[in-house]
Amino acid sequence: MPVEAEKAYYRFLVLFFTCFLTFGTYFCFDIPSVLQEQFQGNLTCPNSTVANGTTDCVEGLEMTPEQYNLLYAIYAWTNAFVVVMAGFLIDKLGNCFGVFMFSFLSVLGSTIFALGAHFKGTSYLLPLMLSGRLLFGSGNGSLAIVQNRIIAFWFKGKELALAFGLTLSFSRLGSVLNFFLTQSFETRYGIQWTLWGGAFLCMLGFISAIVVSVLDKVGTVQLGVAGAILEDSKKVRFQDIRKLPLHYWLLVFTIMFFYNGVFPFVADASKFIEDKYPGYSQQEAAYITGAVYDSSLVLSATVGILIDYVGLRGVFAFGCAVLTLPVFALLAFTFVPPLVSTIWLGISYSFATASMWPSIPLVVPQATLGTAMGLATSVQMIGTGLCNLIVGQILGTKSSEMKIPLWRWQGVMMFMFVNTIGCVLFAFALNIVDCQQGGILNKTKQSQVAQELSPEPTETSPLLEEGILAKRGQLPLSRGTEAE
Repeated sequence: MPVEAEKAYYRFLVLFFTCFLTFGTYFCFDIPSVLQEQFQGNLTCPNSTVANGTTDCVEGLEMTPEQYNLLYAIYAWTNAFVVVMAGFLIDKLGNCFGVFMFSFLSVLGSTIFALGAHFKGTSYLLPLMLSGRLLFGSGNGSLAIVQNRIIAFWFKGKELALAFGLTLSFSRLGSVLNFFLTQSFETRYGIQWTLWGGAFLCMLGFISAIVVSVLDKVGTVQLGVAGAILEDSKKVRFQDIRKLPLHYWLLVFTIMFFYNGVFPFVADASKFIEDKYPGYSQQEAAYITGAVYDSSLVLSATVGILIDYVGLRGVFAFGCAVLTLPVFALLAFTFVPPLVSTIWLGISYSFATASMWPSIPLVVPQATLGTAMGLATSVQMIGTGLCNLIVGQILGTKSSEMKIPLWRWQGVMMFMFVNTIGCVLFAFALNIVDCQQGGILNKTKQSQVAQELSPEPTETSPLLEEGILAKRGQLPLSRGTEAE
């Protein structure tokens, strides 16, 4: 009789709770984007006047644009320096350690960030909020690594892109709800309670982490691979980074340049829409910005199913990079409704995430997947952090400029355009190398089925499949499994 962990429902149960690991953290991440005017608003508005239903003064934390963008940059820098070591520790110490440690850091960071808002007008505000974002970044970026590692183990060789797409959809559901609900919540309860609400959602992720760790541990024991995983983890060395293939590095830089155009844009998009396009309120601008994530939420699972069926991950990565180029040109030089551009960007973002990130487990061994994911996240966040700082410099540093000049925003959009060109070039190189090295990424569904029927084992055969066969007596047990 097959054990429970071999059944499809078990891995989808793991997937369900894994999806909620980052729901609250994604909600928290872009709260500053929705409340950018409040973060940069005046401490008090004693003599504000009302015109056309709006006031000429927004009460807030009185951050400069540079300080505001630093909130995103510190998050990115933290990921850049922490996630590599975090991925290595996850490979060495296991998924249970990862989900507990990094979900706790997310809760702690969001709590300190919310606490900092109570010190507005003092010298403590910025250090507290930056410290909160630093801890939050340490947890959230690393939590995404262990999330991907769990999904790659349970779904490698099966519905891998679908599983990645569903985790992204649930994460982006947090982002979407943030863009729809945060502005109204802040209007009613204030910025402090809004930030505390985000911290509470991160606590729900910590509860999910407990459930996921139990399911993952029980499942690997039932499959008879817990001992093999432990044995492999002992052999992981940090020096293994040097053995990562060219495929991997081209994927990393393709991801970095694509995200350089998405995350810094979303961070400032609400303010950009208000400044350039007449007639949009802060809440309407937030809704339009959120369409990037709305599209991702709706499409990610469907796109994942498509890529699982078709294959051609490298081709999809190149295609979505090319199709992103017109977005920033439209935003910079036309007055086409911004919703067109944000939906367009969301569609290409859905294809990018479903084709790029699930490709990493195909080109690196399972035992070093955490380290590889951590390094990829690090490089991506270094790029994003630098872009946040550059955007802050382009926009200027005077908080008194309630409306930033259009020429500055055009400079920002062209900066995003240049990053997308970089993504196109690396994606093109990735496809050339993939073609030269056997087409690992661009295998079609038919060729994958043919390879699975081949009696010759592959170097990256999933440990899960090996354990299942051993459990059924069709293979000798893997090393270390005898202890189970």
